[in-house]
Formats: sequence, C-alpha cells, structure tokens
Amino acid sequence: MTSTVDSEEAVRAAAERIAATGVSGLRFGRDPVNEPMIRSWTEALGDTDPRYPELAPPAMAQVWTMMGLHGERDPADPFGQILEVLDEAGYPSIVATNCEQTYHRYLRPGETLAVTTRLDQVTGPKRTALGEGWFVTVHNTWYSGAEAVAEMLFRVYKYRPAPPPPPAGIPPLVSKDTEFFWAGAALGELRIQRCGACGELRHPPGPMCPRCQELRPEHVVVSGLGTVYSFVVHHHPAVPGHTGPFVIALVELAEGPRMVGELLDVEPSEVHIGQSVRVEFQRRGEFAIPAWRAVEV
Repeated sequence: MTSTVDSEEAVRAAAERIAATGVSGLRFGRDPVNEPMIRSWTEALGDTDPRYPELAPPAMAQVWTMMGLHGERDPADPFGQILEVLDEAGYPSIVATNCEQTYHRYLRPGETLAVTTRLDQVTGPKRTALGEGWFVTVHNTWYSGAEAVAEMLFRVYKYRPAPPPPPAGIPPLVSKDTEFFWAGAALGELRIQRCGACGELRHPPGPMCPRCQELRPEHVVVSGLGTVYSFVVHHHPAVPGHTGPFVIALVELAEGPRMVGELLDVEPSEVHIGQSVRVEFQRRGEFAIPAWRAVEV
C-alpha cells in the first residue's frame, strides 16, 4: 500500500516534470471574435459601453478559446496532465479559487485567438474546510497571430472531500403551544400539558382541553417512567441522524398520557408490549429530543 508521504512525493515529482516541459502548443479557438457573441455577453452583464460590439470586452479573452461542451483537452496540455496526476493520487474534486487577468489591448471582430498554457505552481498538501488538497496555478497567454493580447493566472484547488459531519437530525417544530415542552426538554424535564380547569393531562399539547374545552393550559413535570404500549421497527426511508433499523415506541407514561419516541440501543427482537422504559434526552443540534431506554423493574 502506498503511504501518504510517497503519494505526496509522487505529486511533487510529477509537477516538476510537467512544469519542466514549459509552454504548451497553441490551441486555437473554434470561432473568431464576433459581434453576436459580444452582444450576448454585454446584454447578459448589462454593459452599455458604446464601443461594443465594434470592440470586444477585454474580460471575454477566455471565451474565444473555450473548448465547448464536447471539447477534448490535448494530452500534452499541462493543466490536464496535473489534474490527472491528482485524480490518481486520490484528490478527485476541484473548485476554482481565483484568477488574475492582464489585457494588452482590445480585440476586434474577425480576429482568431489561440491560447498556450504552462504549469506555474503546485502547492500542498493543504487542509481547508473542503478537505485536504493541492493548489494548482497555470499561466495562460492568448495570441492574435504572433501578438500576445491577454494573460491569465488561473488557480484551482484539487482536493479530497472531507467526510461530512454527522447529521444532527430533523429539528422539532416549535409553536406557541409546544414551546414549554421543548424548553423543559432542554433542561432535562419531561413536561406534560395539564388543563388549568379540570386537571386533565394531555399530549401532544394543544390550545384547548379535549375534556372540558377550556383554554387554560398549564404543565407539570412528570416522572419520565412508562411502558411500551405499541411499537414499530423503522427500516426505510432513511432518517437523518439514524441508522436503521431502529425502534419507535408509543409509550404510556406512568401518569397516563402516551407519547412517541425512539427506543434506544435495543434490538427489535428484544422489544415487547408492557416493557418498562425511562425517558432519556438526546441532543440534536440546538434541541434535546426525548427518547426512551429500557429499564429493569
């Protein structure tokens, strides 16, 4: 197995070899500088300079030699060569980081441009938020005939994507009726709504008591003990923050109301109706979610 150090040295050696080949041959544009393309460009950018389209905007220099959707890079092109080296070294992703352009003069319709490329610099490996990778800088020069008309230093970051952080799960929907519940969960309290008129406990929370229709909600902190009233084993679809299969239980609290939550660290075959459980709050980003854990009685 190739070590990381060997891989890094191989990239550096390849970069030196490619850079030593110097400037690539001329690659000619598919079309000459033309007024329709200039009009499309300036209209898209809202550029109303009256000199266009009799002249081409300098920043269009790269446009005239783009390879197009189905274009193929010359095998001798230094940029393509170093990208291939980095692909093989395990850095498959790419993002452009910056470019510096220099314009020697305006271009006119009818001129046909050609571009050369040389590998300017390869630095790395570096670590960024995207992952570990290499910064690659190439130098392009555009010619009209034998005259250099524009230049560009173009830099990309070729990297191995960092593994994504574990998902925090789906945040709960907090409303005026439920905010007391989630505030309690954040404190490690299992709060259940109680009617301020008749004392009926109810879950999920709501604005009106289903027993006496009064609009006087309160809440109490319950023991967090209960039993499995029913359950399902979830296989599909995938749920952020979870690895299936996992158990979702309908728990009957010791105080009476029933509520749904995940049954933690248990094989589906071990779950049974009437099983004793205790609430356990799981952190999911900014929220604490009540779940259940089997307990011995």
